[in-house]
Amino acid sequence: MAKIRSRLRITCQDEMFGVKPDNFTYPFVFIACGNFLALRMGRTVHCEVVKSGLLLDFHVVHSLITMYARCREMGFARNLFDEMSERDMVSWNSIISGYSRLGFSGKAVEFFGEMREEGLEPDETTLVSVLAACGDLGDLNLGRWIEEYIIEKGMELNSFLGSALINMYGKCGNWSLQEGYAQNGQSDETLKLFNAMMEAGPEPNEITLIAVLSACASIGALDLGKWIDEYAFKRGFQHNIYVATALVDMYSKSGNLEYASRVFESMPLRNQVSWNSMISALAFHGRAEEALTLFQRMLDEEKTLCPDDITFVGVLSACVHAGLVDEGRRLFNLMSSSFGLTPKVEHYSCMVDLLSRTGRVYEAWDFIQKMPQKPDEILLGALLGACQKLKNVDIGERAMQLLLELEPLNSGNYVISSKIYADMRRWDDCARMRVLMKQRGVTKTPGCSWIEMDGQLREFHAGDSLVEDADEIYKVLDLVYEDMLMEDDITCM
Repeated sequence: MAKIRSRLRITCQDEMFGVKPDNFTYPFVFIACGNFLALRMGRTVHCEVVKSGLLLDFHVVHSLITMYARCREMGFARNLFDEMSERDMVSWNSIISGYSRLGFSGKAVEFFGEMREEGLEPDETTLVSVLAACGDLGDLNLGRWIEEYIIEKGMELNSFLGSALINMYGKCGNWSLQEGYAQNGQSDETLKLFNAMMEAGPEPNEITLIAVLSACASIGALDLGKWIDEYAFKRGFQHNIYVATALVDMYSKSGNLEYASRVFESMPLRNQVSWNSMISALAFHGRAEEALTLFQRMLDEEKTLCPDDITFVGVLSACVHAGLVDEGRRLFNLMSSSFGLTPKVEHYSCMVDLLSRTGRVYEAWDFIQKMPQKPDEILLGALLGACQKLKNVDIGERAMQLLLELEPLNSGNYVISSKIYADMRRWDDCARMRVLMKQRGVTKTPGCSWIEMDGQLREFHAGDSLVEDADEIYKVLDLVYEDMLMEDDITCM
């Protein structure tokens, strides 16, 4: 609330100094009022908008509708919507989302119908809101229609749409993977619910299989993933482009690149996500030349598809794993020169990682300085890690300072920084980082792992001796460690 008052005070001060708020200023104020439920202040600014004659601006009206909806004043939101001379997709999404969020599910569905009657096709935002309304109403027919619409239009089934479908089916009693598990990354719970669903009898459809395969990919549940592959084949889903792409992703993340490639090559049709998944899989497994060859094959075979941001993250990652600096530079420049893509922080991160791993930390720092965006923690973390290996305190301290500003509670940054100082025998600075870590109350988060045994998932944390069968687990780990030592000795001979 104090922040909103401060923003409004600044707006008023600007008017005093002759700088008046405009149609770019007011939407930010209304969104802030909506986020903090500051209805009274929002109404005050609404009056200022009316006086300034900006109520006809689309962006201002959209933000006003959103503000009133979040403040549970759908009457005001509806009046603004009704008074609009023209309504675009954002207008409809604002009012539908408002009704859906506040539990007026019937109204949300009603407005969805009116929107379609006016000739507008729903986008992802519309469908997420309407699916939530379907779940509240138990309207399984409309929910299924939306699922078919998503598949028919070839829309990407991302986490938002996938979670909305899971939520809708769960509330409609269709034994789908119920509310929140997939969205919150609780893959083990997702798999437990899937097992319960199979025991109860309902047959999973393509959407369910995609959600479960995503969970399998997250924790490496290869046995269940293989079972779903067989099930998809028996049900005739193996050529469904979304199921097949999810299988490629699951197999690659579970360490079985051979199966991932088999599924990919058997696909009669492939979309952008399919190519990206396989390219990224090859890059992740260190098969850089194969990833780059597949990228060229995509350019040659798919005349209607162009590489996107994710494609270039994949090929640049391949260059990182293989240390292909010149090829990485060529591909980075190719993004804008040949495909009109603007590099994002992920692409800069790949380039910084590539330069850092090959010992070019000063060049990597210059690359960061020329970035149009601010560097993120992943990019700086890659540079800091390289500085530790190269014992480069100069660049390491620069990256360290930015990282501690971005992530003051990330224990890893303090640990790596102290190690850099320790390698250079700067013991006072090493101790200073440890003390700073304690002063800020930063603690190291224990690692967490899953293991699949006899179709059951077991979860345990580092140092956890109270888990069931802990002694047996540590015995197995000791054996694995001994095998690794033996393998290392053989390699060194």
